[in-house]
Formats: sequence, structure tokens, C-alpha cells
Amino acid sequence: MLKDFKNFIMRGNVIDLAIGIIIGVAFSSIVNSFVNDIIMPPIGLGLGKVDFSNLFAVLKQGSTPGPYLSLAAAKAAGAVTLNYGFFLNTIISFLIIALVLFFIIKAMNKFKKKEAAAVKSCPFCCSSININATKCPNCTSELNQP
Repeated sequence: MLKDFKNFIMRGNVIDLAIGIIIGVAFSSIVNSFVNDIIMPPIGLGLGKVDFSNLFAVLKQGSTPGPYLSLAAAKAAGAVTLNYGFFLNTIISFLIIALVLFFIIKAMNKFKKKEAAAVKSCPFCCSSININATKCPNCTSELNQP
């Protein structure tokens, strides 16, 4: 059973998936920092010095009655809050990640089109071969140059 587990773990696609998840988590923290530290401060300044992380609604007063000047003050008083500022930050982070992934996929599709254009079909065995090939590597037929 241990040998089967080792074979499963050592398969290429499992390792590729693990690497992808690790890179995704690292990329997510970079995007979150970009949104929270670079994007949101100028937007908040443009909207009248609003700190999005301090946007909240009090659902239930704490031991010390409000109004609370910050989310930290509300939490310290034991108030129950609805933190919609953090939600806005999360939505912006998601949109940035989606935009970056869109551009990555668009670039990959463009690369694949160039790669697909660099092949031709052998008229004898119908296999895909390099466009510059003069002899088919599969059926060894001589190919006429266009």
C-alpha cells in the first residue's frame, strides 16, 4: 500500500498540481498586497480619505456604546460588525487576479497559434511535422518543398 501511495505521489501531474497551488498562493498574497497597499489607498484618498479596511456597519453595540472611529475600536468594544470594506478589497483582488489570468491565457493561446502554424501535415501518413521538414520523420517519405 505504501508503494502504491508513493507511485501516486510521484506521478508528474500530482507534483505539477502541487507546484501550481504553491505558486497560486504566493501570487494571491502578492495581489492582496498590491490591492491593499497600492490600489486602495489612492482610491480611498480620492473618495475623501476613506480607508476601505475601516468600512464597517455595526450590527450590535459592544460593551462600550458607539460610534466607533475604527474597526479596531469596534472590535475592542466587543461590537458585532459587518466588514464590507474587507469584502470590497477581496472583490478588487479577485478582479485583478482574473484580469492577469485572462492576459496569461490570451498570451498562451497566441503562442499556441504560432506553434500550430509551424507544422504541416504529411500527405502520405497525415501526421503533423515541422513546416521546414523535407522528409517525414514518421513514414520517411520525401516531401516536396512548397
